[in-house]
Amino acid sequence: MEAYTGFAEVYDMFMDNVPYEEWADYLCGILREYGIRDGLVLELGCGTGSLTTLLAEKGYDMTGVDASPEMLEIAMDKKRAAGYDILYLLQDMREFELYGTVRAVVSVCDSVNYVTEPDELEQVFRLVNNYLDPFGIFVLDFNTEYKYRELLGDQTIAEDREESSFIWDNYYDEEERINEYELTLFIREEDGRYGKYQETHFQRAYTLEEIQALLEKAGMEFVTAYDAYTKEPPHERSERISVVAREKGKSHLEAEVVLS
Repeated sequence: MEAYTGFAEVYDMFMDNVPYEEWADYLCGILREYGIRDGLVLELGCGTGSLTTLLAEKGYDMTGVDASPEMLEIAMDKKRAAGYDILYLLQDMREFELYGTVRAVVSVCDSVNYVTEPDELEQVFRLVNNYLDPFGIFVLDFNTEYKYRELLGDQTIAEDREESSFIWDNYYDEEERINEYELTLFIREEDGRYGKYQETHFQRAYTLEEIQALLEKAGMEFVTAYDAYTKEPPHERSERISVVAREKGKSHLEAEVVLS
């Protein structure tokens, strides 16, 4: 079953605990550290556009890429309400295409964990490197194996709201390092009855060493990593890790070829 179809309708409701404004401030701080205060920025796996909109508000010329038309439909509604000129593209991050290069790429909320094959994640990183300006910056986060094994694996999470409810069953395969999410949603319809929707999601646990190796195989320079959304180093109980990488080896001439 495709992910983020029925869930897209209530995604923002159930994600209201995500500190998007703090994340936007953090990402903006990282970008400014590397001299990126404005210009073109891409968000991979932008979902309903909450972070994309906040970064546009901070002065960046935003593009958002996501594979879910239902999520992007909500993102477009937010774009119209906010009045920002954000470009949204319905694309799979494993084969995304842009019209030219960008100054930075960001990917948050464990979007890269959805790429469950390492060679496909390497391809994502190659595309990022290709579409970055020379020495452009890539900031991503990912869920750790500790989080899947100790906090999510074989756990059931349920929440009941007035308009909708969900049951979220997790199954973590330690050998394959795949976490399977079985999501059952009950969404209140216009006639007052509740419709039932089911989705299955899969995420892969990557180590920081694997992410670094894949970035470097893709031609990028690994710069640093933090315990997510802090400036502290990652540790064995980090649930999420933020990584900063940089475009490496592209000359200005090669950048012009990409643009053409």
